[in-house]
Amino acid sequence: MATPNPQAQEVITCDLCIKPTQQFCNSCQLSLCVDCVSKHVDKLKYQPHDIVHFKDRKIQLVFPECEFHSNQRCEAHCQQCDVPVCLKCMLGPHNGHKYGDMSDIFNSKKNDIEKETKAIESTIIPQYKKKNEETESKISIIMAEFDELDKEKEKHRKSWHQEVDTIFNHLGALMKSIKENLLAALNSHQSKIKNQIPDMTRTVQQNKEILKSNNVSAVTNYKSKLQEYRNMPTDIDVKLPSLKTNTVQGRELSLELGEYKASLTQTTLSSLTEEVSYLSLQKLLEQAKSITTIPTGVNPLYNVACVGVDEAWVSGTDKTIRRVDIHGSVRDTVTTTCQYWPDGITVTRQGELVYSDVQNRTVNIVRHGRTETLITTPRGWHPSQLCCTKSGDILVSMFTTDHSQYKIVRYQGHTEKQEIDRDDDGEPIYKRGGYSLYVVENNNGDIVASDGNAGTVVVVDKSGRVRFRYDGTPARRKKSFDPIHIVTDSMSQIIVADFNNACLHILDQNGQFLRCVDNCGLDKPVGLSVDSEGRLWVGLYESGEVKVIQYMK
Repeated sequence: MATPNPQAQEVITCDLCIKPTQQFCNSCQLSLCVDCVSKHVDKLKYQPHDIVHFKDRKIQLVFPECEFHSNQRCEAHCQQCDVPVCLKCMLGPHNGHKYGDMSDIFNSKKNDIEKETKAIESTIIPQYKKKNEETESKISIIMAEFDELDKEKEKHRKSWHQEVDTIFNHLGALMKSIKENLLAALNSHQSKIKNQIPDMTRTVQQNKEILKSNNVSAVTNYKSKLQEYRNMPTDIDVKLPSLKTNTVQGRELSLELGEYKASLTQTTLSSLTEEVSYLSLQKLLEQAKSITTIPTGVNPLYNVACVGVDEAWVSGTDKTIRRVDIHGSVRDTVTTTCQYWPDGITVTRQGELVYSDVQNRTVNIVRHGRTETLITTPRGWHPSQLCCTKSGDILVSMFTTDHSQYKIVRYQGHTEKQEIDRDDDGEPIYKRGGYSLYVVENNNGDIVASDGNAGTVVVVDKSGRVRFRYDGTPARRKKSFDPIHIVTDSMSQIIVADFNNACLHILDQNGQFLRCVDNCGLDKPVGLSVDSEGRLWVGLYESGEVKVIQYMK
């Protein structure tokens, strides 16, 4: 068997079939076998064909055939019409035009293609490959990091489950032990009592027999057991244990059974979770849309506080706070203890209504239809607007009786945890005057206040240091900025009602003005709240209506 020669040349086949080539058409630059030569010539019989042996072939340019003149090839390019032309074209419709030599154009274009190919091959592809490797590396790092995070999460889940199980297993074992000890003592006590009954029954029968008898000795020898029977076994003092539980602001559960005490604490979300949530949320609509207008029957209307999706508490200048649905139906009412009307209302994360009573200096909560006093402010200070934070705290804006001082106080339950009233230079943060100080907490922990006395929105950080002030100037409204109610949303945007200009200002969390909502018929807007679907509920002071607005997409 012959061994293939590695130096043998590859067989060149005919361009019209698969047989080995023998001839070559220099005119058309085609490789041809013997059988296909006549086919090629017959097909293009009006064109000249220079057929030679393959080894005598000449490599040359093949110019395009003219679209308008048969048997003509375009060896020039009309620069005026930007089309290839043949000799007849140049003498006919393109007479007098400027031409370029097709060979020069071919060589120039080929040179450009060569440069482009070299740039793609030597520069751009390596750049893409490098970027692909970098991205692949980032993907690997992210996957590895999140794998570690997941392991860490599961480790803590297991640890906390074990902690919970340990607490409740200990609680169960303790309850079982107390139960067994109590039952053992009571069973012993019961046995003593039960064992005496047959003995006493026999004594009664014996005594009846003696009473029937005339035997002197039986009567004189009788020994009384009455005192013994009267000394009934001492009752066991059964003290049943009670399981005392307490949930502090929905974040801490404490348990107590006798001497045993335990507690479980829920921490707030990490800043990483908040940042991911912030980045994945929606964008502002180009134009806000009014979804519906709700007649509340409260006129004038001051406050709006959403409950879930389609309901909100509303209040005005009477003692009653009403819960209305999106169709205007009154679903519930609360008659407050206020001398005049509630100054501020808010809702806890558990859906409980909270309101302030200015005259009585109290902040009250409504639980299961009953009103309880949650906070009593210091003498000389009156509670005004309120905000329930996501951690379960309550922010209370306060003013002195003469309206000369304003401050915001954070309460955890009944306990005062933070007071915000002075800047780093010891100067008052909030201006004195006759308008309430509206307050809300943002997702990043900033405390945002609407200071109507200064005509500004004032934002302080978690520690109470002033971050920035917004005076409404970037919105370029006709009238002076008159901030009233204020709210923040899931994207940490700050939304403030501008009473004078019948609009809402939307800022980002750093005070950058984004846009105004002024196209929804917001005449004298006051109460603001965001429902669980991200829609904005805006109270209108004079009409007593609430506008539900879609401003995010």
